[in-house]
Amino acid sequence: MSDAFDVPRLEDLVAAFGGSLEGRRILVRTDFNVPLRDGVISDDLRIRAALPTLKWLQDQGATVAAASHLGRPKGVPDQAFSMDPVRDRLAELAPGVDLLENLRFNAGETANDAGFVAELVEGFDGYVNEAFGASHRSHASVVGPCLTLPSVAGRLVEKEVEILGAMRSKPKRPFVAVLGGSKVSDKIGVIEAMAETVDQLIVGGAMCFTFFKAMGHSVGKSLCEDEQIDTAKRLLDSGAPILLPSDVTALGPDGADVRQMGRSLPDGWTGFDIGPGSAAEFGDAVMDARMVFWNGPMGMFEDPRFAGGTRAIAQAMADTYAFTVVGGGDSAAAIAEFGLAADVDHVSTGGGASLELLENGDLPGLEALRAAAARLAR
Repeated sequence: MSDAFDVPRLEDLVAAFGGSLEGRRILVRTDFNVPLRDGVISDDLRIRAALPTLKWLQDQGATVAAASHLGRPKGVPDQAFSMDPVRDRLAELAPGVDLLENLRFNAGETANDAGFVAELVEGFDGYVNEAFGASHRSHASVVGPCLTLPSVAGRLVEKEVEILGAMRSKPKRPFVAVLGGSKVSDKIGVIEAMAETVDQLIVGGAMCFTFFKAMGHSVGKSLCEDEQIDTAKRLLDSGAPILLPSDVTALGPDGADVRQMGRSLPDGWTGFDIGPGSAAEFGDAVMDARMVFWNGPMGMFEDPRFAGGTRAIAQAMADTYAFTVVGGGDSAAAIAEFGLAADVDHVSTGGGASLELLENGDLPGLEALRAAAARLAR
């Protein structure tokens, strides 16, 4: 594994304190940004995902405090984003682990303010990053503690780095990437990076319409980024192994008529999913692969009329013998909704973080951990 993916681990934290964490106070940056409905947690997966690290630290004799953001408060306390429901659930799952208030109640968190970092680390002896989903952000709680405290990756971050690092540097072939979602502009970097690595790059979701228009097709009222057409043309002309849908499921101007169409759509029609032919073709590519990365739905899967493409990819990911990774975000939500999450090899906890790691080969949070380890070794 390359140095970029060689992060310090929990065992290194024990070594930093002479072989014991007894009596040490450890700050753990977690990702407890859980979904809430009427103040009640609807899915506690992110809390449970951190338990192996939290309990391991406790078993080593450490006093543990977790810190997380929740939602997007505007840098001021907001009761709607209070950590109280999370704190109550954490107390049930990991008794004795404290939980600080929402990090984003302080504007210094997203600004990476040195004063907030100092306030955050006061009284702590060590730091653990267990928030892979936030590790692509240079926020105070992600990179700041690494400047002064012995700092390591938690079990979840360690696993993410190991799996995604191997996918980037030592992929099994054929290696297939499936990218969906709305905008080419959101994923142009990872498209370009993966086009040089994968054996086949499948592009679905609303992104395909920008490529269709670049090929000279009419796209009706479908979402299309005209400013990215030249980029799409360049990618198509580059010889990159890009596979686009051959058909789409479209909604008529009346908002009720749903039809299967080719790559060209009449005026007034809007494409909301890949068509059944494309779903079968994409599914076959996934089934023939030895490694697959999927990020982004193939259509507006929240609507049953346009869920077929995403469901087909999810089923193929579950059925294939390939090593399969779902890159967080809407893809993770989709495969969970279809009841297939347990049938893939890894569901990443960070959509944006997984894409950025595959694109750039590093993340600010990981870089900060390695820098902390280097300082400690001197």
